[in-house]
Amino acid sequence: MGWMREAEDDQTMALSYEEFKKAASKLCGTDLFLYKSQQMDRRIHSLMGFWGIRDYDEYLTVLKTNPQRYQEFVKRLTINVSEFFRNPDRFIELWERFLPEILQKTGGVRIWSAGCSNGAEPYSVAIILSELNALHRASILATDIDEVVLEKARKGAYIFNEVKSLPSELREKYFRQEGEVFYFDEALKKRVQFKKHNLLQEPFPENLDLIICRNVVIYFTEEAKQKIYVDFNRALRVGGYFLTGGTEPILYYRQYGFENVAPSFYQKIGPPMSTAGPGNGV
Repeated sequence: MGWMREAEDDQTMALSYEEFKKAASKLCGTDLFLYKSQQMDRRIHSLMGFWGIRDYDEYLTVLKTNPQRYQEFVKRLTINVSEFFRNPDRFIELWERFLPEILQKTGGVRIWSAGCSNGAEPYSVAIILSELNALHRASILATDIDEVVLEKARKGAYIFNEVKSLPSELREKYFRQEGEVFYFDEALKKRVQFKKHNLLQEPFPENLDLIICRNVVIYFTEEAKQKIYVDFNRALRVGGYFLTGGTEPILYYRQYGFENVAPSFYQKIGPPMSTAGPGNGV
C-alpha cells in the first residue's frame, strides 16, 4: 500500500488512522505499532488538536514538509523526563555496590545508558565514577531516538529542578552556576559519547558491563519488551547488570537469562531461553 489509496471512482479516500501510523512509521523509521496503542493514540491526537490539523492526510503532509513539526512528532514518541540521581537509592546502589564490584572484577567498565533523554542519567554515572577515581577506566555510551534531547544532553545545561536530587556538595563540585542555569563539568562531559539510536530497529553494542534503561520500555507492547530484554541480555557479558525503572519489573526475568539481585537490578546469568513470554516461570 502506498501513502494514499485510490477509490474506484478515482477520488482519493481519506487516510485511515491505521494507514497513517503505517506511513508515519516508514517516514520516521520507528514502528509505531510497537508502542502501547492507548498512549501513542493520545499523543498523536493531542498534537493534531494543538496544531489544528483536521485529518491524517493533512498531518502526514505536514510531517513530510515541515521539519519543525516532524521533530515535535518524533519527540512525542518518548517522554523525555529525567533528572540527576533520579531515584537516589538506585544510584547509591551503583556507587556503593555494583560499580565497585565490576571494577574489581574486570578492571574497567563498559556502560550503556539507553534512552538517555537529556543526559542527566549518564552524567550521574560519570559523577559516581569520578568519585570512585575510576572515570579513566570507563566507557559510557548514551543513546536516544530524539536528536533534539541529545543536543541538549551534549550542551549539558540544566535548571535547578533537574539537579535538585544531587547532594549539594556534588552540585557545587561538578556544575558551574550562571544565574538559574547549571552547566555540567566540561571534562566529565567529554567522557560520555552521545549517539542517536532506535532500540526497536538498530543493533545493540556488545560486551557491556552495565545497561541502564529506565522509564523507556514501559511505553512498549509486550512483544517489543520481550525482544528488547533478549537483546539486552545478548549485549551484556555474563555477570553484567541491567538497571530498569522502578515501575518496570521484569516478571519472568529468568527466561531472559537474568537474576533479580536488588530492586530494579538484574544480573545476566546466562543466555535467554529459546521462547519468551509468560509461562516459563520466574
